[in-house]
Amino acid sequence: MLDVTPFWILDGKYFITTGVALIAVLLFKEKMLKIGSTLFLFDTIGLGLFTVVGITKSMDAGLPFWVCIIMGTITGTVGGVVRDVLLNQVPLLFRKDIYALACVAGGVIYFICSYLNLPGGFTELIAALTVIVFRLIAVKYHLNLPQLKAINSKSKSL
Repeated sequence: MLDVTPFWILDGKYFITTGVALIAVLLFKEKMLKIGSTLFLFDTIGLGLFTVVGITKSMDAGLPFWVCIIMGTITGTVGGVVRDVLLNQVPLLFRKDIYALACVAGGVIYFICSYLNLPGGFTELIAALTVIVFRLIAVKYHLNLPQLKAINSKSKSL
């Protein structure tokens, strides 16, 4: 979307890392299923890190801050959508869970830190931690987005 070659295409270590992770999950799937909270934590950390990568790449492309937040949210959430679709589950992004909103919060914090002229690495760390903490708090305290109720086809029309 940014007309930039994705970083993982240029370096084979990302492909190898993914392959090793796949083999590890296949070998230890029973143990992995027992430690669901650990997988949730890794997913949450990945959400924060990929959000920051999307924002940073968009900033490097010279896009406006609101576009960078959107691109960071897309970068952070689409991997989870693919994962859930492959697992034949409704993606978290399409449920009432606070998932994409955590990415938006991290993006806002990223730009507040940038506006305050904080160092880039510190800004990225604070933004990623914002996403992670926002998501952890939402899950711990069962905070969800409101759901729109479908209009019943039998209800009276205006």
